Amino acid sequence: MSDSNISSSSSSSSSDSASIATVDQNVRRNGRMIDDGDTFSPKVRRWRDVFWLAIFMLHLIALGFVLVLLGLNRFKKSDRLNIDRYTNRVWEHNNGLTENYWPNYAVAGGVGAALGWIWLLLLGSHANLMMKVSVHILTTYLAVISVLCFWCKQFFWGVAFATGAALQFLYVISVVDRLPFTMLVLQKAVKMVWSLPEVMRVAYAFMAVMLLWMGIWSFGAAGVVASSRGDLGRWWLLVVLSVSLFWTGAVLCNTVHVIVSGLVFLVLIHGGRNASPMPPNPLMKSLRYAVTTSFGSICYGSLFTAAIRTLRWKIRGFRSKIGNNECLFCCVDFLFQLVETLVRFFNKYAYVQIAVYGKGFNRAARDAWELFQSTGVEALVAYDCSGAVLLMGTVLGGLITGTCAGVWTWMTWCDRVIMVGSTAMLMGMVLVGLAMVVVESAVTSIYICYAEDPLLIQKWDPQFFNQMSEKLHQRLQHRSALAREILTQNQHDTRMQDIFHL
Repeated sequence: MSDSNISSSSSSSSSDSASIATVDQNVRRNGRMIDDGDTFSPKVRRWRDVFWLAIFMLHLIALGFVLVLLGLNRFKKSDRLNIDRYTNRVWEHNNGLTENYWPNYAVAGGVGAALGWIWLLLLGSHANLMMKVSVHILTTYLAVISVLCFWCKQFFWGVAFATGAALQFLYVISVVDRLPFTMLVLQKAVKMVWSLPEVMRVAYAFMAVMLLWMGIWSFGAAGVVASSRGDLGRWWLLVVLSVSLFWTGAVLCNTVHVIVSGLVFLVLIHGGRNASPMPPNPLMKSLRYAVTTSFGSICYGSLFTAAIRTLRWKIRGFRSKIGNNECLFCCVDFLFQLVETLVRFFNKYAYVQIAVYGKGFNRAARDAWELFQSTGVEALVAYDCSGAVLLMGTVLGGLITGTCAGVWTWMTWCDRVIMVGSTAMLMGMVLVGLAMVVVESAVTSIYICYAEDPLLIQKWDPQFFNQMSEKLHQRLQHRSALAREILTQNQHDTRMQDIFHL
């Protein structure tokens, strides 16, 4: 091992020791770091990331026009608009119509919305059970879908779902020791959300907006599935449409995230929903900022945040189970450090800073991450798997939606099962994600408040504050011990190399 590794490990150990001291100081302080006057202040609100706002709106307008054309071209008459003549590659003699497949997507929209609404309705009484079911059932469901794909001779998709089941199983094994603390955090987030009934109305409203857009989107997607292009051409078009739907769904989910985060942050700052210092109409203020001055930042962050955080979860889980394979550890550690650098500029905690202070996305993400690192709370955030658990519930909802649409398609148009089922799965994930995001917003707000002023959490729930502080102290001690172990090992390797050279 090189001297740079030794110094790096040494600095890491001293940094973690300093973080422990910092946390102890933060927990004991009596002052408040947060200035109530800075939150939701109209004087500091400026339009942020306007370029990405313009790109998103132009994308919606252009895509809406294309979707209507694609759907009308096969509506009640084959090639009504003569679009097929521009296809210069593979042709098929396909007389399918838009209305043959559009009802299947309507089923997907209905099932996805129903699952989302059921999740919100059961949030207060059975949320913990539902999250546990999501974690343990997803692997089995993926395996069953894989078997069905092999049975239908869809070998590529069978391998894809089998790989997904294996990765999910390995990930759950790698983080099983973290699940008790994760469930504790999620329970407290549910407690917070359930005390704010207006949050549920926001989620319902945005689900309705998403369903309206999905009506247009599925009209165009049904036209693509029914078109006379070859499978390759249809798949390329569906991939483009799916990327657009993913971005649109992520924007709506993160808009809800900003709205809910702003409201939860205010509740924690002022000590309760009905506290006298609470500003008037906090929900409307949060909503207004989210859909105006901060909407560009939401559009920008929605492009990258979900993919980066998912990759980080997988790498972190795999990295913790590598063992003593030094070569493999170095490769994975390189990827991990690369993703950690991206996380510094693209993370979900930015949305709390956007909601409260009106910052641009990159500055908000950087400030949130630096706050976590300077206070040591990053160790707790890294240990928590609440985002992954909620994502599992979202994926499970999408799979159920895709299965329902796929089964109906198989009974009438068996050669289009995978096309309709996979795109219907994405629709279901977006709709269920709009329900899940209200809990995730509360989680991110709790962590930001704990990093800025732990006394806010202590005032809200003293027992939870003690549990968080104890777990944070344990994680920082674990990191310090690990850094000392690596330092000792590096020094031993260096001495052995010196003896060998002598």
